[in-house]
Amino acid sequence: MSTPLPPGSAFPLGACFDGRGVNFALFSAHAEGVELCLFDSGGRQEIARHSLAARSDGVWNGYLAGARPGLLYGYRVHGPYAPERGHRFNANKLLLDPYARAVVGEYRNDPRNLGFRAEAPHEADQADNAGIALKASVVDAKFDWSGDVHPHTPWAGTLIYEAHVKGLTRLHPQVPPELRGSYAGIAHPAVIAHLKKLGVTAIELLPVQHFLDEPRLQDNGLRNYWGYNPIAWFAPARRYASGRAGITPLDEFREMVRALHAARIEVILDVVFNHSAELDAQGPTLSLRGIDNASYYSLARNGDYENVTGCGNALNLAHPRVLQLVMDSLRYWAGECHVDGFRFDLAVTLGRVRGAFDPGVPLWAALAQDPLLARCKFIAEPWDIGEGGYQLGRFPAAWGEWNDQFRDSMRRYWLGTGASRAQFALRFAASADHFHALLREPSASVNFITAHDGFTLADLTSYQHKHNLANKEHNRDGHDNNHSWNCGVEGASDDPQLRLLRARLGKALLATLLLAQGTPMLLAGDELGRSQRGNNNAYCQDNDITWLDWQHADADLIDFVAQLQSIRAEIPALASGRWWSGQPDAAGVIDVEWLAPSGLPLQAPEWEDTTAAALTIRLSGDWLILVNSSAYPVQFQLPAGRWRLRLSSAADAVIRAAGTDCTVAARSLVVMHVEGSGRRAA
Repeated sequence: MSTPLPPGSAFPLGACFDGRGVNFALFSAHAEGVELCLFDSGGRQEIARHSLAARSDGVWNGYLAGARPGLLYGYRVHGPYAPERGHRFNANKLLLDPYARAVVGEYRNDPRNLGFRAEAPHEADQADNAGIALKASVVDAKFDWSGDVHPHTPWAGTLIYEAHVKGLTRLHPQVPPELRGSYAGIAHPAVIAHLKKLGVTAIELLPVQHFLDEPRLQDNGLRNYWGYNPIAWFAPARRYASGRAGITPLDEFREMVRALHAARIEVILDVVFNHSAELDAQGPTLSLRGIDNASYYSLARNGDYENVTGCGNALNLAHPRVLQLVMDSLRYWAGECHVDGFRFDLAVTLGRVRGAFDPGVPLWAALAQDPLLARCKFIAEPWDIGEGGYQLGRFPAAWGEWNDQFRDSMRRYWLGTGASRAQFALRFAASADHFHALLREPSASVNFITAHDGFTLADLTSYQHKHNLANKEHNRDGHDNNHSWNCGVEGASDDPQLRLLRARLGKALLATLLLAQGTPMLLAGDELGRSQRGNNNAYCQDNDITWLDWQHADADLIDFVAQLQSIRAEIPALASGRWWSGQPDAAGVIDVEWLAPSGLPLQAPEWEDTTAAALTIRLSGDWLILVNSSAYPVQFQLPAGRWRLRLSSAADAVIRAAGTDCTVAARSLVVMHVEGSGRRAA
């Protein structure tokens, strides 16, 4: 029996403590009744049940006087079980509040979490799952932010470092063992000092919104490492908390943000609003599915899930309450947690209206006008797997977008798979074909050579093929077209010449990334020389395949990246944030010139010749980038001036420079600066 609660407020949604009690509010347009279930501190025993009798605009609400933070709760939602009409209500299943600020318990692949009978999928399962279900915990959101200042780094001065909370510090010898792999580990001075040395201005964290391990992974003894399987969009993942006494995961996350801000490093979260951990129709009933399936998910007319994400379902952002869930979550992370920006996973899914991508969807407009969120950095992954799912360059003006065209062209250019000078230059100049024509800024092109999905930098030059058997999918998962080159030997090698060649190519790729126009993104660990042993889809490898190996870090490579970022900051053409014109400015300085090794401007036939792999890029008059991706040394004619070598990716080779001639080693890149120049980036 449940006792009715007195009416509360329909706003805000979730469980909100006001100092005297807790207001509970849950949206369900199609429910016939909602019960609030309270549990003991262990989450095993239901101690009370209350009906939410008040309802306003689809929001069921009630007020529980005397309730305090730490109270564990869940919902039972009554209604029809009619999948063909989109309804999957089942009051035998305890449901997690989608607005939960903290989640207690571990999800296990147990048939009691299924809302249907395995032998009769169109019938509701009668087993009660309360004893094993995830529970929400009421939190007190107070936190001392005194002295915290958002860095607000301009896009033109941004260097993004994509990292995994656990993987970044799990093996870090200077981080205390009890803090390794946690939010607190990232806040450790040794980690922050490393980021500062590299010149990092923003750390982009793989998903930290509470996520689950898929049933298939659990059956295979694996875990979801990347975190793209969310179930609670307001709760920091408990698995990344250090577990120190008296420190909640939420407070530890906020302490991390505060420490990074003190070092002038922004925090960007990779967020997943395109699907949920409830998966397809054969997946568990944990939250949204049982609360109001027909409202929260994109469904076909027969009730089937539309699967443009490849994850079994897609959230229905065309519904005002689902849009509200996204906006409320973003405002929570930006307001209560002081996050500086968001990278949207499969962002095309969020921009679909009746199946088709629409650059004018309400979500983009809502973000642009919101006084809190409009100050954040937004980054799109501009694709999904649905029809018309590739939309690079079509996101709002102030956004950045992951530019896979840069990734593929630069890999092909350096690793011998046939990119021309024209393709190299187009991507090096911030992919103007995708961004400039649509009145976007150069910074909109978020350039990367590697990301969490795919080979690491070291593996790009060590593996011709993926080696994903550890994922237990018979090596069928992951990309097959990696534009990689193993330099003649598959995998690790002790051959000194081979190792030098791989190191030279890796440095050339890093130099291309950090000296190109646009916003560079560096994958955590690439500066250490980290390998995943050829696994290019390590989403389920929570082990030393993915954890950064600090003990064997390449100190020379770390210094090389730091030097590159320092040079980048000195070059006006890269710091200005303006599109290159190739024309003299008021002072007679040309921002970019594209030259042949002869020193003469490239002619039309030379641009498209994929067998000619050398060119000179002159930036701001005073800087030369000499590029040679061929297998042989190339002699470059230098413009008039006293040119000084600033950097070479071929540390193993002698760079010969005499007068106006410079010989650049095979498969390498050289940066030179004219002596006596007073022009520097502002």
